[in-house]
Amino acid sequence: MFRIKKLDIFIVKQFGLLFFGTFFICQFVLMMQFLWRYVDELIGKGLSLEVMAQFFGYMGLMLMPQAFPLAILLSSLITFGNLGESSELTAIKAAGISLMQTFRPLIVIVLIISCISYYFQDVIGPKANLSFYQLLLSVKHKSPELEIPEGVFYDGLPGSNIYVQKKNMDTGMLYGIMIYRQTGSYEDQAIILADSGMMQSTEEKKHLLLTLYSGEWFENMRSQDLANSANIPYRRETFSTKRIVLDFDSGLNMTDMADVAGDARMKPLHKLLHDIDSIKEHNDSVGYSFYTEAKRYSLRLPTVNAQDSVKIMKEMATDKANFDSLYERQSPADRQNAIKAALASVQSVKMDIEMKSEYAHSLHRYYYHHQLEAIKKFTLSLSCLIFFFIGAPLGAIIRKGGLGVPVIVSVLVFIIYYIFDNTGFRMAREGQWTVGFGMTISTWALAPIAAFFTYKANKDSVVFNIDLYKNLAMRMLGLRTKRHIFRKEVIIEDPDYSLDAERLAAINSDIVRYHDHHKLLHWPNPIKVFFHAGDDQEIEEISERLEETIENLSYTKDKLILTELNHYPIMATHAHTRPFRRKWMNIVTGLLLPVGAFFYFRMLRFRLRLYKDLRTIRLTSEKIIPRAIELSGN
Repeated sequence: MFRIKKLDIFIVKQFGLLFFGTFFICQFVLMMQFLWRYVDELIGKGLSLEVMAQFFGYMGLMLMPQAFPLAILLSSLITFGNLGESSELTAIKAAGISLMQTFRPLIVIVLIISCISYYFQDVIGPKANLSFYQLLLSVKHKSPELEIPEGVFYDGLPGSNIYVQKKNMDTGMLYGIMIYRQTGSYEDQAIILADSGMMQSTEEKKHLLLTLYSGEWFENMRSQDLANSANIPYRRETFSTKRIVLDFDSGLNMTDMADVAGDARMKPLHKLLHDIDSIKEHNDSVGYSFYTEAKRYSLRLPTVNAQDSVKIMKEMATDKANFDSLYERQSPADRQNAIKAALASVQSVKMDIEMKSEYAHSLHRYYYHHQLEAIKKFTLSLSCLIFFFIGAPLGAIIRKGGLGVPVIVSVLVFIIYYIFDNTGFRMAREGQWTVGFGMTISTWALAPIAAFFTYKANKDSVVFNIDLYKNLAMRMLGLRTKRHIFRKEVIIEDPDYSLDAERLAAINSDIVRYHDHHKLLHWPNPIKVFFHAGDDQEIEEISERLEETIENLSYTKDKLILTELNHYPIMATHAHTRPFRRKWMNIVTGLLLPVGAFFYFRMLRFRLRLYKDLRTIRLTSEKIIPRAIELSGN
């Protein structure tokens, strides 16, 4: 029997607060990215706050299904990252509760969100898309606010171009005005020059009243009865004051919904499935008609007598028609006419086929678009569940909360998803991939990743432990950390200074003997390096004794000893003898010459570093030994 436990309530609270926060962040980011596509249509239109509120409201409803998966990914990643970072996830596992049991309440929540996502796509989304694009087309057709710039021709007025040399922003006067009007044909034009003027909008916002001062009007007088005349009369008018009324509708008129209702994005699933069958039937009928028309294409000769026509028909029926012999019997003029007629016929057929090909391509694209939108309603909802099984296990593995690492990981995962989804959509829309494969490729790509992360998180894998890879990289590159020893807050017993002094003296003696026996500055034999196993037992023993002595002396209160202890290097005990601990890896590396050369020179670097480390150990011990003897009282 399913029971709601306190742990389930705790996990849901942690996830819920983060989900609502990340959802609004993702929604805002998607809306800003979407807004950039239509910013040119909105600028300079003088839209009211009510229209802008409708625009952003419809946009938000459209983008909500896309924001759900990204919000789930980010919130689940942060939730389990916080639990892992604060060791709460460790406590939950210590209580005998598996990771999948911890996921259980959130899986139910994500399934509910997936259903909400489908509802938005199938019910609310089509209506929001329809209203959004209807409003967008209305905004595109709306006349812009009249903001005439200085020094350039402004074409925002229908049928006119206006040039203003200078404007007075305080009085609204325009100076150096030139108006180019085209009211009819090319010859029926007018040019108006004025010293100054003022422009005002009428009360109904349908026209502009332009008052001009001290100017001239040049206009062609081309009319219907003078259409065949070589001379085009014109008139010239000089005026001191002139008023002109220009058409300028600055209102917002809603476009007919029938103009955008045929788009697949504006249809619910049942409508899409119904239209897919209708479109397929229509495409098949069009394709069959094109096929029957293509069979009637023929090559016609201009001068063929009745006898030759009967002969050609009989030969064509038996596929034995010889057009070359018929062509040779024609006169040179008839041959030339035949070639011209054939070329014209071929060009006509070519243009007809190209036109039909483009039309058929548009029909198939329209059909594919409906199929894509139908499948997208399911894949986008399913992505919510997939993103949860990527984000939650990753948070449990990485164990990093906040908005740092989770945001980076979420962006990388979403970029991968977007690349696959967008590529599949475009390839399927163009007919290069099947619709099913193109729309599900992102799901097939991320589902194995989600399963892998969930398996690794359930097995407490350290595959994404950053510290592990950091240490591995430092070992590969020969890097190391410095020793950090600080004074202990509580010291129960002081170290045995005399014993430690004797140990350091013995270590220095062993280092001197090691230098005499092992020539670290000499190049070793590559055969012994890669094909003979063996560790440097002496260095390992020296390192163990040194670390034990350093640990004992770290409980001292003396500042000099504490300072000198930090000068002891952390030695690598086997990297100066061979690249790897396992024999077969050394053999493989030695057989691969370029790789073997790299590791050989890397080993030489470790030998040189060990030489310097041993010298540093001797010098540091020589400073500590007298001070330790002094503190021992001997």
